[in-house]
Amino acid sequence: MNSTIIPCLRYRSALEAIDFLCTAFGFEKHAVYVNAEHPHMVDHAQLVLGGGMIMLGSVRDDTPFSQHMAQPDDVGGRETQCPCVIVNDVRAHYETAKAHGARIVDDYEEKEYGGAGYSARDPEGHLWYFGSYDPWAPPPG
Repeated sequence: MNSTIIPCLRYRSALEAIDFLCTAFGFEKHAVYVNAEHPHMVDHAQLVLGGGMIMLGSVRDDTPFSQHMAQPDDVGGRETQCPCVIVNDVRAHYETAKAHGARIVDDYEEKEYGGAGYSARDPEGHLWYFGSYDPWAPPPG
């Protein structure tokens, strides 16, 4: 198996976040496991877009792993990482995200090194970058 990197995020309102990510950013539900005792909590979810995947779950403070995570509003809206998602039609993606309430951080822009992109925050403040630049494509020339 090849190594695969899958960003994992936590949300205070994970079910609402899943709906937003599917509607505004184009993800599709691959798997959603709701907590049997607390139906408002998501133990684990997998969302896909093209050949990529993210995993997410509800914010919790009762596991050792959760002690290592903070939400954007816990740290003044700053992020130490940002999922970068390659999409085919960035302009259409940008317009859809804006229409569904994504907070645009960096407007759509054609890049000098190729492709185009923009960045946005979801309703809980996580930072996302969407672009058409393919880092796997051979360099021109």
